[in-house]
Amino acid sequence: MEHSNEFLKLVGEAMTNVREVTVAATLERIEKGAILIAVREDNEYEAGHAAGAEHMGRGIIERDIVQTIPDKGAELILYCGGGYRSALATDNLQKMGYTNVWSMAGGWKAWQESGAPVES
Repeated sequence: MEHSNEFLKLVGEAMTNVREVTVAATLERIEKGAILIAVREDNEYEAGHAAGAEHMGRGIIERDIVQTIPDKGAELILYCGGGYRSALATDNLQKMGYTNVWSMAGGWKAWQESGAPVES
C-alpha cells in the first residue's frame, strides 16, 4: 500500500518518541514476560498473526488498554503490518502513561520473514 505524505509525516513525528525492537528481541522479551499485541485490523489478524499475540486493533487499543492491561509498567510490544500503525499506537500509549511500550520494527512482514511462529 502506498501511504500519503501526510500519514508518513504523522508517523515520522511519532517515531521521534517511540522505541523500536527487532523480531529477535521481541521473541526473547516474550519469553521473559513481555506482552505482544497486534494492532492490525480484525480481518488482518484473523488471516494470520504472531503466535500468542493478543489482539487490540488500532481503532480500539487506546480505549481498551487500561481495562485490559492496567499495569502501566508492563512490557508491551505492539506490531502491525509494517511498523507504522504500531508506532502511532505506541506513541499514544506512552502519552497515556505506559512506560515500557515498544513498537516492533518491520511488523507482521518482518515477523513472517524471520520464520517466527504464526497462528491463523
